[in-house]
Order: sequence, then structure tokens, then C-alpha cells
Amino acid sequence: MANYPFVRMGDFLHERKEFITIDDMETYKRAKVQWYGKGTILRDKVSGAEIKTKKQQIIRTNEFVVAEIDAKDGSFGVTPEELDGAIVSSHYFVYEIDQNLCLPSYLEWYVRTNNLQALVKAQGSTNYSAIRSYTIYDYKIPLPPLTEQSRIVARIEALAARVAEAQSLRREADSATDSLLYSALNSVFSKLPFPRSPIGEVCNTTSGGTPSRTRADFFDGSIPWIKSGELEDGFIDRAEEHISEEAIASSSAKIFPKGTLVIALYGATVGKTGVLEIDAATNQAVCALFPKSEISRDYLWWFLRSKRPDFLKSSFGGAQPNISQKVVRETEIPVPPLEEQRRLVAYLDGLQRQVSALRAAQAESARELSALIPSVLDRAFKGEL
Repeated sequence: MANYPFVRMGDFLHERKEFITIDDMETYKRAKVQWYGKGTILRDKVSGAEIKTKKQQIIRTNEFVVAEIDAKDGSFGVTPEELDGAIVSSHYFVYEIDQNLCLPSYLEWYVRTNNLQALVKAQGSTNYSAIRSYTIYDYKIPLPPLTEQSRIVARIEALAARVAEAQSLRREADSATDSLLYSALNSVFSKLPFPRSPIGEVCNTTSGGTPSRTRADFFDGSIPWIKSGELEDGFIDRAEEHISEEAIASSSAKIFPKGTLVIALYGATVGKTGVLEIDAATNQAVCALFPKSEISRDYLWWFLRSKRPDFLKSSFGGAQPNISQKVVRETEIPVPPLEEQRRLVAYLDGLQRQVSALRAAQAESARELSALIPSVLDRAFKGEL
């Protein structure tokens, strides 16, 4: 193991302040530093008129940027080239790096280890701020000669590239798994040689409502209240929010019984489904379906999951996709005998178990890949790479 000397950060960092006055007619790139050493990134691009505090700092390529308030959470980063000239507030500390002593890329990788964050926490902090601009100078980090820094960075980046490639393949595998399930569902339901009926003829449908947000007491009850974003094609046994009996009485929200099949009509989860495992109310973006005697709930559930790609294609609206109860009710569903419905459900449930096992294995693989970079960094700065 190499024995790298520990050097005060004040030996190679020098605070730099460059403030400007924001012009309402100009457009600015605003930067932010992420927690846990994840680097400096673009926050947004806005017009000067949208920036309330008119005194802002400029950051430059390869400068070390520290978020004063969130330093205890590891908000450190080196400015990438694409953020040269971006602005940050006065609650950031900006330092030039003496590149004769420390490579910016070396420092960028080092802060991802969380070792610097640990030093800040060890010093003690208030709820507001962990450091002042000068206290960072006394923190010490391992700092080998530039040639060794360069070798370490090259080794880390080569390994990181391989990990990134493996993660990309993992995401492709996840997507392929989803495609496999949808392909199987489409194959099953498109080939059924049975009469079709609009869902509205074989089901009753209704939706919920949203109590007034101006009444805090409406959202201080015990009745689970499900929103469309909580539907993920599974069983629903809890809610993010709860409403009161008075909220039910004062709005179009209504309580649906345990076992109710629901589908999201609006937003990012449009077309996603769920089955209530609790008595619960929903908002207006959730449609509840109550099958009549000729349709089994689980058969309908699988059919709705097969139709999500079609629902997405037929969605409308601006920033978020939307469908209506009318779209759901007019969608035609094949209606085989109940015994055949039960057979198809058993087949699809078995397929779902296989897919779930595959996804569990993929998730474990993803966790292992995510753990590789911290392991690589730990070894690198101990001189073991």
C-alpha cells in the first residue's frame, strides 16, 4: 500500500470571489453542487428577471465549489468546462486550485469518497452551516505527486467507464424485461377468439376527488387517500396522505372498498393500475372499476396492463399525458368464459413470477455495480490500484 502524504487543502486552494450584478435582459446558467460528492451540475437556465438576488458569483472551469449550508452533506464539486461562467449564490465558497500541486480531476474523484464530508461532520456543525470559507483550509487529504495523481485518475476513469458500460447494459436488460412482459400480454389478448365488449358494458366505473387544500383539517384524518402517482401495477396497502370524514362529505372523493381495481388517468403513471388492499379514497385522477358478473377482476387487471402502451398513445394534454374514463370505457375487451379467464390469469401470474425473479436478480446486479465505484475509489486513494 502506498503511503501518500496528507496535505492541508489550504496549501493548494485559494478562495476567489467574482461577483456580478444580474441584468434582467440576460440569460444565465445557474449551477448547484450535489450532495455526497456527486459534483457540480447545471441547475437551470433562466433570465435575469427571474433571479431575485441580483448579486451573484461567477464560477470558472476547474474551480472547487463548496455549498456553505450543505457542506456537512458532502456538497463539494469541481466546475466542469460546460459550466464555465455559470453563477451561484453567495452561499457558495469558490476556490482556485493550484494545479502545480493538485489536479482538479484528482480532487473531484477524492471528494466522491465521502472522506472530506466525514471531516466536516467530525468538526461539528449547526443546523445552518458546517463550515466557513476559511475552515476548509485545515482539512487534510492524501496528495501524491502529480504523476501519481494522473495515474490514479486515469485508472479510476478507465474502471468507471467499464462500470458505466455495464450499468448501461443492465438498463437495457431491464427495458428488455418490460418489453418481454408487454409482448406476452399483447400476444395473449390479441389472439383470443372471443366476442369483444366495451369495458363500459362489462364494468361500472367512477373516479374520486380532491378536497380543498385550503382546509388543513381535511388532510388530518384517518382515511387513506390514493393519488395517481401511487399506482405501480401492484397491490396498494398504504397511502401517502390521509383525509377526514368531513373531507369526504365536502368533495367528490369517495371511499372504495378493499379489492377495488383502479387505473391512473393523469400524469406520469397514466395507464398504471393497482388493487386496493385497504378501504381508501382516491383523487379524480384515479378511475375505479367494478366488473360485472361476466368479467373477473384479475382478468380485467391483466387486460388493462396490456393496454398501457395504447393508453399512452391515445393520451392528450400538455405537460403530462392524460386519458379519460371515456377512453377506458370505450376500450374493447375480449370476453371469454370465466373458466378460460381463470386459466389465462393463472398463466399470466406464473409469467409475472418469472419476471419478478428476473427483476430481483437484475436489481441485485445493479446494486453490485453501484457499489463498485466506491470500492474503486477507496482502493485508489489507499494506493491499491
